[in-house]
Amino acid sequence: MSRIGKAPIKLSSDVNIKIDDNTITVKGKLGELSYTLMPGISLELNENALNVKRADDTKNQRAVHGLSRALIQNMVIGVSEGYKKTLHVIGTGYSAEVLGPWLKLSLGYSHDILMRIPEGLKVEANAVPRSKGGRSDFTAIINIEGISKQMVGQFAAEVRGCRPPENYKGKGVRYFDEHVTIKAGKAGSK
Repeated sequence: MSRIGKAPIKLSSDVNIKIDDNTITVKGKLGELSYTLMPGISLELNENALNVKRADDTKNQRAVHGLSRALIQNMVIGVSEGYKKTLHVIGTGYSAEVLGPWLKLSLGYSHDILMRIPEGLKVEANAVPRSKGGRSDFTAIINIEGISKQMVGQFAAEVRGCRPPENYKGKGVRYFDEHVTIKAGKAGSK
């Protein structure tokens, strides 16, 4: 039995679950999400817990069992607490700002990058001064919030992909908890 799949999903009082045939709808204070269950997966709703069951022990059913439970757990957390990713834009002249439904990134290219913010996500961009080695430059902080873990992670990865951090000066877009190892370069080898 899948260790993840057999763990019950704890439900708080502010989360409402509705099960129709093979579709589950989770509604909370932040919004509503729905998911269509894969064949052979069923749900058992108790008072404050939800159990995910599988029909048999075939390889496919075992694989889908844990996946379905994890996706439903993410939905429950999303509608009650939400998800947030924070990105840091580091580099001289690099900036980020929100213009209506667009995120404008200036990342050292000859052009600015405009990314459309998906529906259901809230994006904020702030400039914060930082000093490094006696000189100061600005870093932009981008906060991405939403109820869907997949949408938040996908948009954050797309923003980071515009200019991933390079390992000689550390410039680029990185997650707030991402560690970039700085290499010595040519001068460091003498």
